[in-house]
Amino acid sequence: GKRLHKEIEYQQYWCNKHNGILEYELDDKTRVDCLTKKLAVEVDFANKWAECVGQSLYYGIKTNKQPACLLIMENGDKDLKYLKRLKYTAEQKKIKTFIIKPEQI
Repeated sequence: GKRLHKEIEYQQYWCNKHNGILEYELDDKTRVDCLTKKLAVEVDFANKWAECVGQSLYYGIKTNKQPACLLIMENGDKDLKYLKRLKYTAEQKKIKTFIIKPEQI
């Protein structure tokens, strides 16, 4: 389906709000979507929740910060199943979770 906003728009909005560094580059040329004082944040649309988990864990290890997932919820109730899966996994793996909706930006 058509996205309401680009991923980068959510990323920029959230990262600015949390005084983070946007697209923080690691030694292997991968980029953390947003690096804050305490968190390594990966930003993904809800249906890509599993990718968010994997990348945030990697970035957390590489930066020595807590991994975090910012899940973009553009499809209301349809996205809840993805949020549930993310939260279930995140609790086990000490990943912080945040959500953002199109009307917030």
